[in-house]
Amino acid sequence: MGEPAVVAEELVRRFGSFTAVDHLSFEIARGEIFGFLGPNGSGKSTTIRMLCGLLLPTAGDARVGGASIVQEPELVREQIGYMSQQFSLYPDLTVAENLEFYGGVYGVEGRGFTEREAELVARLELAEVRERLAADLSTGVRQRLALACAMIHEPPILFLDEPTSGVDPGARRRFFELIEDLAQGGVTTLVTTHVMDEAEHCNRLLLIHQGRRVAEGSPAEVKAMTPGRLLQVRAEPAMRAAEALDPLPEVLEVSLFGTALHVALREDVTAPEAYLRARLAEAEVEAGEIEPVAATLEHAFLALTGGAGEGSDG
Repeated sequence: MGEPAVVAEELVRRFGSFTAVDHLSFEIARGEIFGFLGPNGSGKSTTIRMLCGLLLPTAGDARVGGASIVQEPELVREQIGYMSQQFSLYPDLTVAENLEFYGGVYGVEGRGFTEREAELVARLELAEVRERLAADLSTGVRQRLALACAMIHEPPILFLDEPTSGVDPGARRRFFELIEDLAQGGVTTLVTTHVMDEAEHCNRLLLIHQGRRVAEGSPAEVKAMTPGRLLQVRAEPAMRAAEALDPLPEVLEVSLFGTALHVALREDVTAPEAYLRARLAEAEVEAGEIEPVAATLEHAFLALTGGAGEGSDG
C-alpha cells in the first residue's frame, strides 16, 4: 500500500504546565477518511495545528506526505489543505476574489488557476454565488467556499478542524458526501469532530480524551468497545428510575435517550431484564418495556471518556 499519508510518533504539546497532547501516535493511510473524535478540550485542534506545521511539538514528530513537521514544516504546508474551525475567509471579498487570493497564496496562477477555479466552483456548487461577498453567504455556503480555498492547489492531504460547526444536518450530510467523493479520488482527509453522525462517515476513528489516545478503529469496532450489556428501559417517571439505578454497583452507565433510559449493566449480571425490574420495583417505579439495544458511537464515546462534557478546545 506504500507509505502512509500521515505518521504521528509520540506527539506531545505542552503549554506551560498544561499538557494538551500527551504522547499521541497514529497512522493515516492514503485516501482514508480519518476522524479525530473527542470532547472539546481533548487536544484535537492542537494536534491538527502541529500536523499542519503551524505549531511545533514539545516532543515527538510526525511525517505528513513524507515530510517532518519539525524539520520540514514548509514542505508539509505545500502538501496540505487546512480548514480551521473559524472560517478563514475575507468577508469583504467575493467568492471569486477569495478563491483568487488563496490561489495566489499557493502559487496557482494563470490558466492553471482558471481551470482549477472553474472545477471547484462547479463541484462545490458555488456558481450562483460567485460574485457575492463572503459576508453575505449562509454558513453552509461559506463552509463550501472555505473547502474550495483549502483545495485550490490540489493538495493530496486535507486537514478539516470541525468543519461543519454551526451547520444544519442536511448541509453536514452533503459536506461529507463531498469528502467521500474526494477520498475516491485518492485525497486523504483528517477531520476533527465531536458530532457522532459525522464520525460514522469516517473509515477509522481515533478517540482522544485529555490529550491521550483512548480507542482506535472503524466506527463498528469503536462501538464494540462499549463495556457492559446495554438495555433500553421504559419506566415512569424516567428520572426517578435513573436515580434508582445509577448508584447500583451492577450498573455501569445510565443515560436518557428520548423518553427511555439506556442502561449499561455488567456482563456478569444474569437475567438482566428481571434484575432491572426487581430494582425498579424496590424503588416503587413502574417499569414498562425492557429490551437489549445495540451500542452507538455516543454510547462508546460516553463510556470510554467517562462521560466527558464540553469545554474550551485545545
